[in-house]
Amino acid sequence: MSTPTTAVAPLTTQDAEVLLAAARRAAVAAGVTVSVTVLDAGGHLLAFRRDDQAVLISGETSTRKAYTALQLDAPTADLVDAVKPDGPFHSLPTALDKPLLFIAGGLPVHRDGRLIGAIGVGGGAPEQDHAFATAAVAALA
Repeated sequence: MSTPTTAVAPLTTQDAEVLLAAARRAAVAAGVTVSVTVLDAGGHLLAFRRDDQAVLISGETSTRKAYTALQLDAPTADLVDAVKPDGPFHSLPTALDKPLLFIAGGLPVHRDGRLIGAIGVGGGAPEQDHAFATAAVAALA
C-alpha cells in the first residue's frame, strides 16, 4: 500500500506578485535597478518586471537565474564553484532547454518542504541580487 502524499499549494500569480514586489522594494532601498523573474515549478513564467533604468540584458539574466535555481533546486550563489572548468556542472545539459547561469540571484521557492517555483533577480552585483531574492522569499513566508 502506498503512502498518500500531502497536497502542497502551488505558487500562484498572487505569490509571484508578492515575490516581485518584495525583491523590487529591496533593490530600490539599495538604490539599484533590477529585473525580476518568477517561475512556477514547471518553469512557466508567472511574473516579470524590468525597471525602466535596468540594463536590458538584466531581464535575460534574471530569467536564466530563476531557471537555474529551479532546475537544480539550489540557490545560484551556492553553485558558482561548480561551473568552473572541470567542475561537476561545467557542461551540465539542461532539462528546460535553457542555458544555466551560475551567478548569485536565483533562489528556489519552497512550500511545506516542496519545490514550487523559483525567483531570479538581475541587475545588481551578485551579492546584491542574492540579497534581493532572499528578501523576496522571506516576504512570501
